[in-house]
Amino acid sequence: MLKEFKEFAMRGNVLDMAVGVVIGGAFGKIVTSFLNDVMMPPLGLVTGGADFTEQRVVLKTAAGAAKAVAINYGAFITAVVDFAIVALAVFLLVKMINAMKREAPAAAAEPTEKQCPECLMNVPIKAKRCGHCAQPLGVTRDSRSGRHASIPL
Repeated sequence: MLKEFKEFAMRGNVLDMAVGVVIGGAFGKIVTSFLNDVMMPPLGLVTGGADFTEQRVVLKTAAGAAKAVAINYGAFITAVVDFAIVALAVFLLVKMINAMKREAPAAAAEPTEKQCPECLMNVPIKAKRCGHCAQPLGVTRDSRSGRHASIPL
């Protein structure tokens, strides 16, 4: 059982996911600090000098041992901004990785049709006679003599 667990834990996908979770947690702390320490104080100043994360609408004041009932819209707005910053950072990271992984455009495909020199209709490349005018392909009529003359295609 220990061997099976070791094989499971050492698979590439599990290790990649573990690294992603750890880095994501650390990145979340950086974003939270950025919001609480850099963005929200000026925003709180604009809203009246109060700490924006403490903004709330009190529905029922505290009475004795019972806590106050309030809608903490400031904390909610902080969480929404936090999410938007993380989502933007992940989007930019994925976009950058995709730009690095872009492959060269595929080569042009081999033609599958050619044009009949007599009626100018498209016919399959391997055709020996035009299906529209019955003209042998690779052969055309000489306009002066009326005879068939070979033309390289």
